[in-house]
Amino acid sequence: MSFGQASIAGGNPWRHELAATLRLSWPLALANLLQMLVWAVDVMFVARLGEVELAAASLSVAWFGTIMWAFTGLTGMVSALVSAALGRGTGVARDIRRSTRMAMWLAVMAGAVIILACVNGEAMMLMLGQRPDIAERCGAFLSIIMWAGIPMLLANVMRSYIAALGRPVLATIIIASAVGVAVVANYALVFGNLGAPEMGLEGSALAAVITSLYSFTVYVIVIFAIPSLARFHIFWRFWSPDWSKFAKLMKLGSPVTMMVLAEAGIFNGAAFMMGIIGASELAGHTIALQIAALAFQIPFGVAQAATIRVGYFYGARNPEGIARAGWIAVAMGTGFMVVTASAMLLFPTQLLRIYVDPAAPENAAMVAFALQFIVVAAAFQLFDGIQAVAGGVLRGLQDTRAPMLIAIFSYWIPGLATMVWLGFYTPLEGLGLWIGLLVGLFFAAGLLLWRWSARERIGLVPLSAAHTIN
Repeated sequence: MSFGQASIAGGNPWRHELAATLRLSWPLALANLLQMLVWAVDVMFVARLGEVELAAASLSVAWFGTIMWAFTGLTGMVSALVSAALGRGTGVARDIRRSTRMAMWLAVMAGAVIILACVNGEAMMLMLGQRPDIAERCGAFLSIIMWAGIPMLLANVMRSYIAALGRPVLATIIIASAVGVAVVANYALVFGNLGAPEMGLEGSALAAVITSLYSFTVYVIVIFAIPSLARFHIFWRFWSPDWSKFAKLMKLGSPVTMMVLAEAGIFNGAAFMMGIIGASELAGHTIALQIAALAFQIPFGVAQAATIRVGYFYGARNPEGIARAGWIAVAMGTGFMVVTASAMLLFPTQLLRIYVDPAAPENAAMVAFALQFIVVAAAFQLFDGIQAVAGGVLRGLQDTRAPMLIAIFSYWIPGLATMVWLGFYTPLEGLGLWIGLLVGLFFAAGLLLWRWSARERIGLVPLSAAHTIN
């Protein structure tokens, strides 16, 4: 079924929209989970090297991952432009080709910024108050993994392009194969198997670079090989700029980058604060946050699908379709997070076993802290799902500036204030940092959901669309 059929097919339009959103969101959510599994593979291997190596990997990935995730928000806005072009139905090929080309330009530029941000990693970690032994290991890790930035961002553009054209399962398959590459590369390079040198922590960083190059290469091959994807010729005249498309991506995507930085920055900033409190607390935080991040990928996939579905109806100037697509996505994301929160409360030890052996004496302190943090993580699952999907539906309306301001306020004023107060001025310490994260998510979820509810009243739906007769 095409994007438009869900809105015109007979029967209950809400049921059709639910089916369309599910078809789009499940492969995106699964792809997100698999992408997280690629990073989890690194953690699984590095965790066996000891607390210092795990702490160094955690801080390095927090730094690299924050910047990477932010720039995926910038380059990923191409999906909203592609879906809006499909909904509009005029000038489709030209709009899609040029929007995607400029998104790839942005990916290369943003990847260069990532490289610059990871240079002199050891000095940066020392400046942020980390222990000298951990800072030295961070510098070694960052000096290698920084080269994964450009291929990762290019792969994100291609993934967004493929998903907006209704072929998200292809991205899922590609990322699933990348998990296998990550496992083999880590197995070989971290411990010196399969004839490779034993590189330890640096081997895990090199494995991430190899995996990113693999994913990028496979995306290119798939786009050339499948006619429905190749027909827009997104690589044709790659050197030719379209500054209007570039400016539009920057205008819409830059606030998304800042919004992601606000959220990712506070979460990864918690890792730096936890490192000041103690190495065991940081190790426990790393494991607990990995579990929470895995759960988050489900509503994040729903949010990506919602951007595409709402974007299509926005381009088609269909306010009823916009409402259906948005509310169904919010309900789906919230429902999934109720399930994941329940799993965290009921089976915390089993979830920890994915990463470490909870019964091992050397892991006792790490596991004790992780179990505390998982309880709070379960509590904020609901708000995390709401804010993720609400942000996604607003991006479908090409509304990004106000959500950015909401995110910055929520995470960095009530959220950060609570973290600092409870984490450093009360006996709660690490647990207080997690409660602060919960407060930030609560504010973000409430304000973003309010903005979506008031979309027509505050002019997010164009006047002509609001008066369309279907």
